[in-house]
Amino acid sequence: MDLADKTCVPCRGGVPPLAGRDLKGLARQVPGWEVVGEHHLKREFRFRNFREALAFVNRVGALAEEQGHHPDVSFGWGRAEVVIFTHAIDGLTESDFILAAKIDRL
Repeated sequence: MDLADKTCVPCRGGVPPLAGRDLKGLARQVPGWEVVGEHHLKREFRFRNFREALAFVNRVGALAEEQGHHPDVSFGWGRAEVVIFTHAIDGLTESDFILAAKIDRL
């Protein structure tokens, strides 16, 4: 099943973050996203102007609310940066990759 077709699962903690082979396998499914220090995913998106960047950020926000999984987002004229990790475990879970794949579909 494609990651973007899955649903994020809330993490309440108590599980180890993904690492090694498991992490690399999921990372291959979201090209364009950088895995930073086996801790978080990061991607910068480029747009023609501020309005397009803001519209994208609003769509990401709506998706995050729908999925119950909230990335860190920063943006400015012509760009938006999205950082995703599971705060409850201070690392990566499958849900982080699901959210990244869903954002790519936007």
